Order: sequence, then structure tokens, then C-alpha cells
Amino acid sequence: QVQLVESGGGLVEPGGSLRLSCAASGTIFNIYTMAWYRQAPGKQRELVAATSRNGGTNYLDSVKGRFTISRGNADDTVYLQMNSLKPEDTAIYYCNQNGLAGYWGQGTQVTVSS
Repeated sequence: QVQLVESGGGLVEPGGSLRLSCAASGTIFNIYTMAWYRQAPGKQRELVAATSRNGGTNYLDSVKGRFTISRGNADDTVYLQMNSLKPEDTAIYYCNQNGLAGYWGQGTQVTVSS
């Protein structure tokens, strides 16, 4: 049974940083694309960042240069380092494995506010 457990969300002031973590279990972690999505109130869920099995990455245009997705070297964890956070980054962030029809975590709230 695949489980994805996110952590690291919270309240941060504009310009601040957070690092989200997603710990995976019950899966062969490195063969799948891992991604972070987010959903703000009243908006559709959107892809924020993804990393493929060969290490390629892609990002939502509005987070390029500010967010970095990475995989842990020795553990089945994917990270999202978020710098220079803006109020419009406020959302619930979800970890995902293998696309929309794949597996999802429960989400972690990120709030950017002064």
C-alpha cells in the first residue's frame, strides 16, 4: 500500500522560506515521477514542480527561480524548497506520485502572510 506523507507547511511572512517534505512508503520510489501540486481556495489544483525518474525537473512558471524540487539521496523522500514566498503561494500543497491517476498525500497547508 503506497503512502505519501507530507510535512513542513506552516505560516511564513512574505519573502520567507519553507521546505516541504514528502515521505513515501510501500512503493519503488525511484522509478516514478514525483511531483508537488497545490490548490488555493476557489481555484483548481495546479502542478507546481515535478521530478522524473531520470532526474529531469519542470516547474510552474510563477515559481521558477524560487522553488526547487529534489529527491533525498538515501531515503524515499521528495522535497520542495520554497524561497522568496509570496502571498499568492498560499495553498494546500500535495505530494503526488505518477500523475493525476497516481497516489496522493493528505496535503500540507502553506500560508504566506504578514
